[in-house]
Amino acid sequence: MPLKVVISGASSGLGRALAQYYAGMGATLGLIARRGDLLEALAAGLSNTSIYTADVRDAPAIHAAAQDFMCRHGCPDIVIANAGISRGTLTEYAEDSEVFKDILATNVIGMVNLFQPFIAAMQAARQGNFVGIASVAGYRGLPGGSAYSASKAAAITYLESLRVEMHGKGVSVITICPGYIVTPMTTNNPFYMPFILTAEDVAEKVARIVENKKSFTVIPWQMAIVAQILKWLPNFFYDRLFAKAPRKPR
Repeated sequence: MPLKVVISGASSGLGRALAQYYAGMGATLGLIARRGDLLEALAAGLSNTSIYTADVRDAPAIHAAAQDFMCRHGCPDIVIANAGISRGTLTEYAEDSEVFKDILATNVIGMVNLFQPFIAAMQAARQGNFVGIASVAGYRGLPGGSAYSASKAAAITYLESLRVEMHGKGVSVITICPGYIVTPMTTNNPFYMPFILTAEDVAEKVARIVENKKSFTVIPWQMAIVAQILKWLPNFFYDRLFAKAPRKPR
């Protein structure tokens, strides 16, 4: 039986690459994104694809999309919470408060909104995989990227909680923390991005991780080593190392 895969943030970047990868496997797709024109352009080149123009922050819209997909195709095998946004933020600027809210609402609450409508069906079927795209940015607080780091740290912890909640119920929860990916999100980063990968490379790696049901993975493996080193650096050393590091533009 072909896989049934739902992907948020599917209009560009990693989400688009994931859609194309799974389409190449003959999967039935449910693609969600805010930009309907890009979704339609993507779907025009794919088969067995249902598209939903919706913002993951809009819980009723995401619930409606999930119900429509299940009515058409049944319970999905894989639900990938990929939608995410990133901007430079500084707490000292009052106007950045709204940016904080948008980033946290999209990157954390959006993940909850996507998974929630599918839980009952997956538990009843005792099968399925929830996949959350977090980031190595969630390992430590990055200066100038406080909202993004906080959102990804929250996503990692949320996914772990959900994984434990689903234990013994036939439903897997998989956390994936990519490093840098060539996407519109990284285009304007004014700093060196080590071990950067194309979205297509990461999509293929994500699919293999999901197939093997690995509960937690950092991509690529080199970045996993860097992330662990940074995680265990003493604060006094980390602070001095990153205080003057280049920052994502506000």
